[in-house]
Amino acid sequence: MIRTVTIHRFTDGTTPEPCADEVVIEEPLEIRIEGTPVAIAMRTPGQDEELAAGWMLSEGIVNSAADIAAIVPRPGGDGQRAAMVDAMLRDPARFDAARHRRSLVTNASCGLCGAATVDQVMRDFANVTSQFCIGADLLGAMPALLSAQQGAFRRTGGAHACGLFDATGKLIALREDVGRHNALDKLLGRALLDGLLPLSQHVIFLSGRVSFEMMQKALAAGVPVVAAIGAPSSLAIDLAQKSGQTLVAFIRRATMNVYAGVERLRGAGGQ
Repeated sequence: MIRTVTIHRFTDGTTPEPCADEVVIEEPLEIRIEGTPVAIAMRTPGQDEELAAGWMLSEGIVNSAADIAAIVPRPGGDGQRAAMVDAMLRDPARFDAARHRRSLVTNASCGLCGAATVDQVMRDFANVTSQFCIGADLLGAMPALLSAQQGAFRRTGGAHACGLFDATGKLIALREDVGRHNALDKLLGRALLDGLLPLSQHVIFLSGRVSFEMMQKALAAGVPVVAAIGAPSSLAIDLAQKSGQTLVAFIRRATMNVYAGVERLRGAGGQ
């Protein structure tokens, strides 16, 4: 997940000194379904089966672990690290290769980059009807809880994180990756493989901004509340308002902006 490189560091503005620096690894992973290549994710190695499962969930290919027969990692050219995973479905007929194949590399900053058309991934998922509620104070505590577990970010400054929290504000799981959407795919993939879907009583917390795709992925898993340290995009807000999700951003302890679904948040004293 992390590699050490030699750099030259300026500390006094004039004299560079050689030293070691840790950087987060970014490598390609080819995702196949029934042997058919469908995407290449530029991701941080690790939890590749989770990444594939989460990606298939957000694409509408699977809905639960029961839909997956196996996810098999394949070694790369050096025979040491997996460079491809092949997912086998219990019902291969539900996979439409022409519909789901990506035309370009899925890079670390934008999971939708290179999609044949945006409409291809604008799938219909069920609206969120969960009556789940959570205290604003619990949301305000999540940035610190997430940060305390971000080992890769602490060492490199180059990894995004996604956390899954329950109704009590407890951190259930966390994933880090060079790409924010990869981190979310890994997190949701883990939940799917563990049989936890739908996540109707949970919060997804993001260490960065909230894009349309991040909201779409959360919707695929039935997540009622998406919260983040960073800013939301206009499309993310539109999707949250349409889908019945709660979207909270710019969280700084007691300060936060609610862009959709404020009824799921309780203030001081449970109000």
